[in-house]
Amino acid sequence: MAKRVLVALDRSPQAWAALEYALEEHADADLTALHVVDPVEAGYEVDVGVPFSSEEWYERACEDARDLFTEAQELADEYGVDLETTMEVGRPARAVVEFSEREDVDEVVVGSHGRTGVQRIVLGSVAETVVRRSSIPVTVVR
Repeated sequence: MAKRVLVALDRSPQAWAALEYALEEHADADLTALHVVDPVEAGYEVDVGVPFSSEEWYERACEDARDLFTEAQELADEYGVDLETTMEVGRPARAVVEFSEREDVDEVVVGSHGRTGVQRIVLGSVAETVVRRSSIPVTVVR
């Protein structure tokens, strides 16, 4: 049975480093890239701070996820690796942990957040929360 590896993917450089790590180190595994859209971010358009509807937000989130997955697949193609992609809605750390448990994942690969000091404490860290809450091995990539 092939190993199942989950990569948490967003637009951060650290997440892309995590995907590249997984493609290099787990090329023979069943790889899944998971993008989590956080409903907390709904309500305001990033560019101009104008409110917009939840339907518009969700459409934009889905479109962004499709673009992200296209880029991820292009990178996976460079490694000759099949990549499954999926999107969830929820709090990112919780969604990653719940998905990994529900889908019987063997390892989770996440990018580090890159923050330090007080900013890390105030803003929290998806990677840190996943490491603390996951019952399976988690690799954090810088």
